[in-house]
Amino acid sequence: MRPTSLLPLLLAFGGTAQAQSSIDLPALIECRQSVSEFAALAPVAADPLKAVALGWRPLPQGNLFMNEYMLNTPITVFGRSAEHIAMAGGTIVALFDLPDPRPLAKELELEVGYDAPEKFMAGRELVSRDVIDAKSGEALIESVILSVSNVKSHPGKTLAGCTYSLDQPAEGEAPTSPAAPSPEAPAEAAKPAPAKPAR
Repeated sequence: MRPTSLLPLLLAFGGTAQAQSSIDLPALIECRQSVSEFAALAPVAADPLKAVALGWRPLPQGNLFMNEYMLNTPITVFGRSAEHIAMAGGTIVALFDLPDPRPLAKELELEVGYDAPEKFMAGRELVSRDVIDAKSGEALIESVILSVSNVKSHPGKTLAGCTYSLDQPAEGEAPTSPAAPSPEAPAEAAKPAPAKPAR
């Protein structure tokens, strides 16, 4: 499949002040939301002052692919307390002080995509469904993937969270009966897929 540009789609689906005030961070990280809810984070990622208004303290960028924040009020995700989060494109994760990500990946029943002494990635696709962009009429595929990984720039940390994406169907592949005119509700499909963690 050919990935579409996620940011314009996010801005099209959300990003209003009302959406920002209703951000459910634990639900987003645990993949209990959809692309439309994730869209509320687009203006936050673009403007540090909006992050501060939510109680997120922007951190120095330790990885070129991630924007990191420290939360003024810790949240509970995957049954653990977290105060350090990061965003990278369509991905939002919590960072835990867990040197080995494998036990958490096993707990969440993820499929291992890569396992080496210094690098680990595991994931599972929780949502894969056909949708229609209400504004353009374009057929898209909404995907929501839960993942656990580690990253060289953050030794001793485990990254766990969710990737939200809208992709165009593969060449010659017509989408089947779209579920809705825009991605609003999670689908029931659940199938293994490689993880898409922050690099």
